[in-house]
Amino acid sequence: MRAKVWAIGGLLGALSVIAQAQPQVFGWVEEGVLLPENVEVKVKMDTGALTSSMDARSIERFKRAGKSWVRFTIDLTDNKTGKAFIKEFERPLVRNIKVSGAGGVDHRPVVTMPICLGNQRYDEQFSLRNRGKMVYPVLIGRRTLEHLGAIDVSRTFTVEPHCPK
Repeated sequence: MRAKVWAIGGLLGALSVIAQAQPQVFGWVEEGVLLPENVEVKVKMDTGALTSSMDARSIERFKRAGKSWVRFTIDLTDNKTGKAFIKEFERPLVRNIKVSGAGGVDHRPVVTMPICLGNQRYDEQFSLRNRGKMVYPVLIGRRTLEHLGAIDVSRTFTVEPHCPK
């Protein structure tokens, strides 16, 4: 009898380890948290984009100590609280990208912003663009998707964002 109990306990322990080793599966739309402000936003997983993109207004390039910087405003509604979030940010310019689409060619600045997806914090490179007329203020591109795990396009809001403070 003890051998059976031990075997069942061992099997349950092994299944627990296997379950923990399974990568998270994200839906095509998830909740993300912009850090350190802790603003919850809808995030669309965009396999068609290499670089992630974020809704930004009043985008202004400037120099600080001879380096290129970008000043911009984020104007969102926090999905969790329903409160408006409007804040001006200044970030070093990481690079510029050229985006070609049906509407023509667009040149965008790229900055680094921290975001929480699932239980992981990412220092993500975001191209900045006014996405005010779009449903999703944040798109996550392939550079980050390859680190997330699987995307199940038939599901949404599968993973709650919980990142350590």
